Amino acid sequence: MPVFVAKHPILQSKLTVLRKNTTDAKVFRDVLREITFYLGYEATRDIETREVKIDTPVKKGATGHKLKTRVSLIPVLRSGMGMIDPMTQLIPYAQVFHLGLYRHKHSLVPVLYYERFPRECAADVSIILEPMIATSKTLCATIDIVKQKYGCKKIKVISVVASAHGLKELEKAHPDVDIHCCAIDDELNEDGFVVPGLGDIGDRQFRTNVGKKNWDDEEELSSPSNKKQRTK
Repeated sequence: MPVFVAKHPILQSKLTVLRKNTTDAKVFRDVLREITFYLGYEATRDIETREVKIDTPVKKGATGHKLKTRVSLIPVLRSGMGMIDPMTQLIPYAQVFHLGLYRHKHSLVPVLYYERFPRECAADVSIILEPMIATSKTLCATIDIVKQKYGCKKIKVISVVASAHGLKELEKAHPDVDIHCCAIDDELNEDGFVVPGLGDIGDRQFRTNVGKKNWDDEEELSSPSNKKQRTK
């Protein structure tokens, strides 16, 4: 199974920001978008183009290129939502489909709760957006659905961090899928999280683990709307 690990120093520096447990949600989202854009740039290196004729300010009928390969983007909800914007910035006319799965708390078996695919495959390449490959069970289930229900022949996965165990299991099930990531971590803990990993990416993006006691009161009270409320 082709696995491409981006070792560019800038990407590695940005990955370190994602790993830090002190990185707030806004910065986490921003850096995830940046990393996704550059991983997407590498993942689409082999897509095909066709020649077109264009007029430049100094020449008529110059040779240019347009994308020939049709691409569909499939974010795995909910953590993959943060990877959509940079990919549609990179490929504005890509189709976007959605697939929602979560891991059962005890069995870690993926459970499907949402699916939005067309009836017929209109893409030459499907790119699955999954920030973390841990046990790979969720990703394997996603690829099964893309192959069986959507019928796409070529599948790529963009992920920030993958576990060695997850890649090994993924290769057994889907050796024909290309993986693009920034790092491969060696460990999985008893809860199925990658170590050192990134933690729960959904929670870190969307602050769903923040209770009243952990809310940033200073930041919240400094907003213009709250200042008006306090002066009334």
